Amino acid sequence: MDLVGRLPFGSRPAKPSRGRGRTLTGSSRRADRIADAGATAEPRTARRTAAAAAATARPAARGASDVLRRERHQADYSILLAVVALAAIGILMVFSSSAMHAYIERDDTLAIVGPQIFWAALGLLVMVAVMRVDYRWLRLVSVPGYAIALALLVLVFVPSFNRVVGGSARWLVVGPLPAVHPAEIAKLALIVYLAHWMANKGKHISGFRSGTVPFLLIAVPVIALVFKEPDLGTTVVIALAAFTMFFTAGASLWQLGAMGAVGFLGVLFVGLRDYQIERIRTFLDPWADPLGTGFHTIQGLLALGLGGIFGSGLGESKLAGGLYLPNAWNDFIFAIIGEEFGFIGAALVIGLFVLLAYAGIRTALRAPDTFGALLAAGITAWLCFQAFVNVAVVVALLPVTGITLPFISAGGSSLVVSFAAVGILLSISRETLEPRPAPEKTVRVEARAETRPGSAARRSDAAADRGRGNRGTHLPGPRRRDVDPSPTRRA
Repeated sequence: MDLVGRLPFGSRPAKPSRGRGRTLTGSSRRADRIADAGATAEPRTARRTAAAAAATARPAARGASDVLRRERHQADYSILLAVVALAAIGILMVFSSSAMHAYIERDDTLAIVGPQIFWAALGLLVMVAVMRVDYRWLRLVSVPGYAIALALLVLVFVPSFNRVVGGSARWLVVGPLPAVHPAEIAKLALIVYLAHWMANKGKHISGFRSGTVPFLLIAVPVIALVFKEPDLGTTVVIALAAFTMFFTAGASLWQLGAMGAVGFLGVLFVGLRDYQIERIRTFLDPWADPLGTGFHTIQGLLALGLGGIFGSGLGESKLAGGLYLPNAWNDFIFAIIGEEFGFIGAALVIGLFVLLAYAGIRTALRAPDTFGALLAAGITAWLCFQAFVNVAVVVALLPVTGITLPFISAGGSSLVVSFAAVGILLSISRETLEPRPAPEKTVRVEARAETRPGSAARRSDAAADRGRGNRGTHLPGPRRRDVDPSPTRRA
C-alpha cells in the first residue's frame, strides 16, 4: 500500500490523464474540466463515506494536543469519607483522652486538642489545594524534595537543632518555628522520588544492576537515618512502603526476598539498641515486669478489656482520667477508642482504614499512567501499614514502638503531611479510567474488537512498561479493558 492510501482520509483515486498525445485548446480544457467534475463527484462522495466509517472503526490518533489534554472527573469520595471521618474521630478522641491531663498539668483542657484542631484545619486546606493540582508536577520537584528530606534528617542529629523525646532525637526545632518531625516529610519525599524513578526505569527495574542496586542507593539512606534517631516504628513503615512500591514496579521476587531477609537479620542482630531488645523481651512476656517495661502493653490491653462490646461512653475512660495510660492521646489512642466505644468503635476505625486501603488500591489499578499508579500504591501502603503497626502494638501483636495512628493521634507534622499525601491520592483518582459494561454491538476490524460507531474510548498516556509480561510492572496495562467514553467526546 502506498503512503497516500495509509493517510487518515483514505486512498485517493487516480485522476484520468489529460492532454496525452494531443494539444489542449481553450475549449478542450473547459470540456475536460466539466468531464472531471462529473467523474469525480461520485468518488468524492464515496471517499467521504469511507473516511467517516474509518474514523469510527479506527482508534483516534494521539496527537500532541491530545497528550496534553487531561480528562478529569470527580475525586474518589470513598477516600474523602474515610479520611474526614478518621480526622473527626481523632479530634474527638484527643480531647477525651487529654482533657484531664491538660487540666492537671496546664490548667487548660484545650491545651493539647487546640493545636490538633488547628493542624487538622490546615491539613484539610493543604489536601484540597493539592487535590486540584495535576500530580504529574511532582516529578519536577521529586529530586529536590528527596534532597531536602535527607538534609532535614541529617540536621536532626545537630544538638542545637534537635529535641530529644524519650531518648530519641526525632524533632527538629529551628528558631521560633513549630517543632517538625522530619521523618514524616521523608516518607512522602521518598515515595514521590521512588515513583518517578521507577516509572522511568520501566522493565529494567527487575535487573540487579539497573534496578536493585539503584533502589538500595535511594531507599537505604532515608531508612538508615530514621533508624539512627532511633525510630524503629517509622523505619519499619518506610521500609514496607518502599518495598511495596519496588514489588509493584516489577522487581525480581527473589532479590526482593533476599533484601528483606538480610535487612531483618541485620537489624535484629546488629542494629538494635539495649532498650529496643528489652522491648522485644517485654513483648514476649509483658507480665514479667508489669510496673516497668510491660506497663504500656498491660494498660493498653486493660483499656480494651474495660471497653467490652459497646464501651463505657465518651469521656468515661478510667485510664485516661484515673489510672493514666501513657501516651493516651498519641501512640495508645486506639486503646482509649476501644475503652470508650468498645469493640464497635474499634471495628469502625479499622473499617475506615480498610476502606482507605481499598480505595487507594483501586486508584492505583486505574491510574492513567505508571507514575500515578506507583505513587498511589506507595501512599496507600504507607498510611495503611502505619495504621496496622500502631493497632498491632496496642493489641500486643508487635513490640512497643513510638508511632502514631494516622489522622487520629495528636501530632501536627504527621497530620499535615498525611493530608497532603491524601491530596495527591485524590488528584490521581480524578483521572482514573473507569471500567465500562460490555457494548451491545461490536465490530471486528483487523482482528480486534472495536466499539460501535459513535463511542470513542478514553485514551491513557500510560507508558509501555505497564504490561505484566516481559518482567513488566505488576499493574494492568491501559488497553486490557474497555473504558468509559469521555463525556466530551460522545457522538
